[in-house]
Amino acid sequence: KQTLLPLLRDESSAFVFPCRLALQRPELKHMVMELLRCIPLLLFLIFVCGLDHFIFGVLSIIQNHSFVQYSYQTSHHMSVTVMGTSLMAQLLRSTIGALNSSFETQVETSNLACLPKPHGMTRQQYLNTCLPLAALALLCLAQVYPFRLRRAIATFYFPKREKTRVLFLYNKLLRQRKNFFQLQRRRIAQRARQPPGLGTSLLEWCSQHWPWLRRCQRLSCTLCGTPGTPWHQVCPAPDCGALYCDRCW
Repeated sequence: KQTLLPLLRDESSAFVFPCRLALQRPELKHMVMELLRCIPLLLFLIFVCGLDHFIFGVLSIIQNHSFVQYSYQTSHHMSVTVMGTSLMAQLLRSTIGALNSSFETQVETSNLACLPKPHGMTRQQYLNTCLPLAALALLCLAQVYPFRLRRAIATFYFPKREKTRVLFLYNKLLRQRKNFFQLQRRRIAQRARQPPGLGTSLLEWCSQHWPWLRRCQRLSCTLCGTPGTPWHQVCPAPDCGALYCDRCW
């Protein structure tokens, strides 16, 4: 709770606050990992759509440039004429005359039945193919909000376990904060031992001679860098003048 242990700026970024609508840093890391898992599916979908378009183009070329049509036409006429009026001539006309025939043949054929008949996918079909992947990506973005309910559900069913977890987290934060402040004290002490730069010395000299220039200086917290406000505390040590915000102080 805020009244029990107010979090510092660096500490609050490591926690998830369920009531905030914005995505927070721990959730962003998990969300990015989920989105990275969608990349293989996206690459596979692009490969399949590209392969489909390539095969359709090849079959269309075959259909347009491999059409062959054959036209076959023939005629046959046979006529036997027997001259004369004798008995033999009449007999030959009655027998050989049956051989007289006449016919014409015209055949047209093509390989149209053997050619492929490809049908390309429409934009709507491509859109319907990509919709599941888009829905999966949206679920990766929206899953962070249902995941916030996990702790509330666990608290409802295991209240004693929740108290143990809160106590452990509280002690862990106290240890981390103690180590953090010790580290910051050493860092500030090391910075104080270093000689001031030319720009800093010039600003201090100008501030001593023209006190009204101090209003134009941009003051910030020595630890967290928060811009200075009237509620910031100034270190009471002589010749220090370091500025701290209320939490860091």
